[in-house]
Amino acid sequence: MGVLWTFLLQSLCSIVRHSRFLADRFIEGICPFCAFEDARGDQCDHCCRLINACELISPRCKLCGTSPEIRTSKHIFLNLPKLQPQVETYLKSQFGKEDCYWSHNALAISQSWLTEGLKERCITRDLSWGTQVPLEGYDKKVFYVWFDAPIGYVSITANYCKDWKKWWMNPDEVRKHNLKFCISFDKVCLLA
Repeated sequence: MGVLWTFLLQSLCSIVRHSRFLADRFIEGICPFCAFEDARGDQCDHCCRLINACELISPRCKLCGTSPEIRTSKHIFLNLPKLQPQVETYLKSQFGKEDCYWSHNALAISQSWLTEGLKERCITRDLSWGTQVPLEGYDKKVFYVWFDAPIGYVSITANYCKDWKKWWMNPDEVRKHNLKFCISFDKVCLLA
């Protein structure tokens, strides 16, 4: 329903010892939105915008400092614009709700993301570790950590703790880590 098949340009470090696709966090450069000089390949910590690594200006490999080479690789994208009406409906249902566990800050940031308009987001990576994509033609692909996280967090806790519900159903102990991903993107992934 919400998956779009397409191609993504990804960065590849050109040094022989790193001759592999790099994880987003191993690519740094200048943010194309606010010009922050130390933005990472997945987001800018200055303006909080999500970034695709190839959008960075003057990208560099965090491991060796060289300029990465761009290569084309087939990936799976989540069609977030198609899911935006459902996300907006859900978010509106949380505003003003007496038992809402979302903080005002989380609601405001999520609303600003929707106001900008959701964009397609890649949910696979060319990495040697992670959850394998179980589709023909994607045998060397894994799911991006932020895509499988909403299920992974709860399932891992449930697998290892008898009282796992205390971790996930206590609104007094809700904390933020990365609002763009942990609040907004997680909800979209679960809807998809």
